[in-house]
This record gives sequence, C-alpha cells and structure tokens, in this order.
Amino acid sequence: MADEKGKAEGKEADLEADGGGKKKKMMIIIIAVVVLLAGGGAYFFLMGGDSATTTEQTDTVSEGESSTVGSGSIDEAQGAQVGSALYVPMPRPFRFNVPGAARDRFVEIRVQLLVRGEDNEENAKMHVPLIESTLLNIFSQANADDLATSAGKEALKQQSLAAVQLVMKDLEGNKTVEKVLFTGFVMQ
Repeated sequence: MADEKGKAEGKEADLEADGGGKKKKMMIIIIAVVVLLAGGGAYFFLMGGDSATTTEQTDTVSEGESSTVGSGSIDEAQGAQVGSALYVPMPRPFRFNVPGAARDRFVEIRVQLLVRGEDNEENAKMHVPLIESTLLNIFSQANADDLATSAGKEALKQQSLAAVQLVMKDLEGNKTVEKVLFTGFVMQ
C-alpha cells in the first residue's frame, strides 16, 4: 500500500510540474505576441506620421483660385500659376535673437514655401540661398513682444511672403511663391 501511495503521489507531482510548465510557456507566448504587436503599432505610428511632413505633398487646385475669363490668366491676387501644390522646405531652421521689452529672446522658425507647378518649384529650389537671406533679414527685424502673439506671427508671415515674392519677381518675372508656412515656431 505504501508503494501504491508513493506512485500516486509521484504522478500528481508530475502532473503539477507539467501544468506549471504549460502555464509558463503560455505566458511567454502571450507576452511575446503583445510585445510584437506593440512594436509594430509603434513603428506604424512613428513612420506613418513623419512621411507626411518630410516629403513633398501634392494637392489639387484650391477653391480660392480663380482665373480671368477670356485671357486664361490667374487672378493677380494669387501670384502663382494654377497647378498642383508643392512644398519646398528650407534646408535649415532659422535661429536668431530678437529684442523684447523685458529681455531678448531666442527664436527658431522652420519654414516651407507653397508653390504651384513644377516650374515654380524648380525656381524656388534654385534660389534657396537668396530666399533664406531674405527671410532672415525680415525675421531679424522682428520684436519678441510682437512674436508672442498670433497676430504678430501672422504679420511676420505676410511680411516674409511680400519680401520673397518681390525678390522672386525681380529674378524670375513672377512671384513664384504663394505662401510662406511656419512649420515650426519656438521662442525661448
């Protein structure tokens, strides 16, 4: 009888060991699947979001553009050709100091130019150093107190656009750039 009790206890111990091992294996598999799904989700989230801001984007002609009937030319207020929207990024962010009432501030602005058509895109890319110089000249005239407000930032965009369009009109005969976009703005 003692021999039978020993065998029964041995079988129960083996079953418990197998049950515990199966539970451990199952937990490891579940953890591995969760980690892989989380990694895949993170990759999709991070890589999917960056591509929209770093590559050139094309859009259809916006509703705000109108052409003059009969002559086929664009409304002069638009200042660019009808075509797909292309974004020309400035290669480096603009970093500069601006004076303020209380203290001087450090500003960093990332800029992209909205142009219409491939010809205007090529013209803008060809003259990037001149455009950078023009923008830096406009930015350095700014005041920290004005840049702290959204109205001040919008005024800086309009001044920048006017200056860039003037320079491009002198060089290429057309305004080339439709908008100056601030894709990053930091003031410390």
